[in-house]
Amino acid sequence: MTCRVAALDCGTNSLRLLVADVDLDRAELTDLTRRMEIVRLGEGVDQTGRLAPAALARTIVVLREYADVIAGFAAQSVRMVATSATRDAGNAAEFVRRVSDVLGIAPEVLTGAGEAMLSFTGATAELAADHGGPFLVADIGGGSTEFVLGPGGPGGYVGAGSPPVSRGGLGGIVPPNYSVNIGCVRMTERHLRGDPPTAREVAAATADIDAALDAVADAVPVGEAKTLVGLAGSVTTVAAIAMGLPAYDAARIHHARICSADVHAVTLALLSQTRTVRAGIGVMHPGRVDVIGGGALVLDRVMDRFGFSEVLVSEHDILDGIAWSLARDSCG
Repeated sequence: MTCRVAALDCGTNSLRLLVADVDLDRAELTDLTRRMEIVRLGEGVDQTGRLAPAALARTIVVLREYADVIAGFAAQSVRMVATSATRDAGNAAEFVRRVSDVLGIAPEVLTGAGEAMLSFTGATAELAADHGGPFLVADIGGGSTEFVLGPGGPGGYVGAGSPPVSRGGLGGIVPPNYSVNIGCVRMTERHLRGDPPTAREVAAATADIDAALDAVADAVPVGEAKTLVGLAGSVTTVAAIAMGLPAYDAARIHHARICSADVHAVTLALLSQTRTVRAGIGVMHPGRVDVIGGGALVLDRVMDRFGFSEVLVSEHDILDGIAWSLARDSCG
């Protein structure tokens, strides 16, 4: 049975939409449209603890466009989640109200654990455990990075034969996971303010990231993982640069394997470049120009700290996890 679903993810930096047909019997998810806009909802949240009026306005403008797309595809079920910036904001209720006015449903403000589980599901649904598992999935977002260790397989933790991630929280067995506040926007706003960042700024960001990774190591047995799977725009952009692509090509980036030496070299280059130089890179989205150095540094430190020689890059992430969960709830 095929179910048409619409998944929306509002993070610190981007607002994304996936409309897909999901066949649970075949464990197949087929994209109908996949869109992303940089709205920077979390601009300034690390300092102020509130969503800025301009950031809210930008987000709602794009959300109205997405609502029209969802209606055009006649999706049977819709789910929107909000992550790090909204978790941290004192005025999150205003965001929930405004989203509800546009979509007719309230967004779910996920815990770090909830975000981690959906990301793991989306990233590993296509990856059988005998293809490199157990997997450590690292979802490097704008405000936070989530880590989950698990075996993967069809549908991940919400696929056929697995306990679903329900709308109200996590169901069934929850694998080791941890969320830390070391996203690309947060690192840039906290530390990497120079253009380019100074050596002192980079050192401060590195110390911040390393302290967070110490906490991850205490919470998640990362040494059991055979494969690091990297998600989200910072990871895919670093991969595209390392691959020497003239323009962003999701099909070529998806499931590319990038060695640690190449990740390190790209990170050093990005942190030494001005924003003008970064903007001239063919694969660079304009909305990532100012924060890509912070995201690359997180990936570089993860690989160094946990001893991974390469990262398996996934274009499938929390959006796909939301779609799987919708299909299980609506059509399963």
